Amino acid sequence: MPHLRSLLPLTLSVLLALSAAAATAAPTTKPNIVFVITDDQGYGDLGFTGNPIVKTPHLDRLSTESSQLKDYHVAPTCSPTRAALLTGHWTNRTGVWHTVNGRSMLRENEITVGQLLKAHGYATGMFGKWHLGDNYPYRPQDRGFTEVYYHGGGGVGQTPDLWDNSYFDGSYFHNNRIVAAKGFCTDVFFAEAHRFIREQAAAKKPFLAYISLNAPHSPFHAPQNYLDLYPQQPPELASFFGMITNIDDNVGTTRALLRELGIADNTLFIFTTDNGTATGEKIFNAGMRGKKGSEYEGGHRVPLLAHWPAAGWTKPHVNDTLSHAVDIVPTLLDVTGAPTPAGLKFDGRSIRPLLDPVADTASWPHERMLVTDSQRERDPVKWKQSAVMSGPWRLINGQELYEIKADPGQQRNLFAEQPARAAKMRAFYEAWWAELEPTFAQTTEIYLGHPEHPVVSLTGHDWIQEALPPWNQQHIRVADGFAPARPNAVKGKNAKAAAAPAAPAEKSVHAGHWAVKVVTAGRYEISVRRWPVEANHPITAALPPGEKVPGASVAFRARPGVAIPATTATLRIGGRDLASSPVRATDTAIAFTTTLTAGSHQLAPVFTTADGHEVGAYYAVVTKLP
Repeated sequence: MPHLRSLLPLTLSVLLALSAAAATAAPTTKPNIVFVITDDQGYGDLGFTGNPIVKTPHLDRLSTESSQLKDYHVAPTCSPTRAALLTGHWTNRTGVWHTVNGRSMLRENEITVGQLLKAHGYATGMFGKWHLGDNYPYRPQDRGFTEVYYHGGGGVGQTPDLWDNSYFDGSYFHNNRIVAAKGFCTDVFFAEAHRFIREQAAAKKPFLAYISLNAPHSPFHAPQNYLDLYPQQPPELASFFGMITNIDDNVGTTRALLRELGIADNTLFIFTTDNGTATGEKIFNAGMRGKKGSEYEGGHRVPLLAHWPAAGWTKPHVNDTLSHAVDIVPTLLDVTGAPTPAGLKFDGRSIRPLLDPVADTASWPHERMLVTDSQRERDPVKWKQSAVMSGPWRLINGQELYEIKADPGQQRNLFAEQPARAAKMRAFYEAWWAELEPTFAQTTEIYLGHPEHPVVSLTGHDWIQEALPPWNQQHIRVADGFAPARPNAVKGKNAKAAAAPAAPAEKSVHAGHWAVKVVTAGRYEISVRRWPVEANHPITAALPPGEKVPGASVAFRARPGVAIPATTATLRIGGRDLASSPVRATDTAIAFTTTLTAGSHQLAPVFTTADGHEVGAYYAVVTKLP
């Protein structure tokens, strides 16, 4: 398949050409787009899909005034879904098949819907969760969004986020600045989107407002009045459902704003989610097997509503044709009239006919095949947690076959009874894998020395290594990866590697690195830290716990920070130790100056204790020197 795999200059030239064409075009009634996507909310976590507990009156009403897809699929986890729906490409093609380990950064040669609509004369705003890279060239402002307001990493309080952020009264990245905010994170992100919408309405400019939320992802925090809505539920579920009802209220407020501004008629309002439920299956999962992360239906079938009065999408219209997140970009280009650059081929197709209540879908390719998989690995593994989908059929891991309409819970394996169908679906996957596999070695590298981002902040979230890195600030506080700290390790996803105290002879060894690309050769300062810049705390000192917040979870910041008795800091690049420096009790950072050649490097600075234990520097700040 001839996909556009150009270098950045060619990509830029294509977009400049599109911009010029848009600038000379006559004014049109291009529809505005409000695209709301939530995090870890599954198909069954809504009132209109049958959940008997959760309160979602605004979304329930929207479902009665919208086109609805009932067989729409995404990736089983968050970053991969976002990569697919923003590019129209398979997640594994984009370099985003994981949520951490340097595998959540959207390759620089991908073109996003933000870039395509910006070139078509749209104002493009991104609010909330990006999770496709925190450094150049991967940030939303590098990918076509003209207004950005977001947290770092995959959630509030994750390692790339601003230190000690919680779901309340946080600080966020706003157009290359750090700004403080008051209130619950979801309310803040919607409020910023509302500001953007008001500004574009006043300017009479078409807009894309991409409202990508971190809620209701754990940790489970919500304003107390939303927790109080679910007194009969366990604290975790009360928090989860409370976050969902808070989102619902914000959806209602957003729709009211569109009516107030007089732009509701020509605004396409889309609501969807990024993967199967993480928590709500305890109450209702619409009869599906599996949840977030699963290759079974409950891991990746999610709701999608589309409301567009000007096009007649105002009545309940339900379509149960198979579709996928890779279809979103072609669809948005279709409804806006934005051109597709020559040479850019999507893995998806426009699903406008499925959403249009009066469209003829007789010619729709009902036997089309789609793939989703859960590759939470450093490098993709063939057939791992995979689902090949075609009409009602699901081939799971290449060995199980289910007819989903007759068997929605995927209990009866028909693989042996349908050998021809299974073979056809296996053959499709084999060809799909063969096409994508050569791209897996194209490591996404963080740029150093680029004029658009002269000071680069690196965090342990993006270490490339076999084990899970310290992806949230709780892991930083408990010194994840440092063997003597293992008795204090966090329970959960990082617990397996940290469950037991280290044997006396075992030494911590840092096995990860940051993949960086030096754009401009020269002298660089590399400042390495145990705690981030905002903490301004000595490398060897413990850190007191931060404040708690309402909800069922202990806030990431509410754990005490473990001291690491480092005596030496070492600058390691490409497996070679280039320089070392003693660590004094008052040092908050150790700065090294070194010459870097242009090209790819593996940066892995470490701290070492007197007894030989090694731990990676969780943070590093790299600055190009004059």
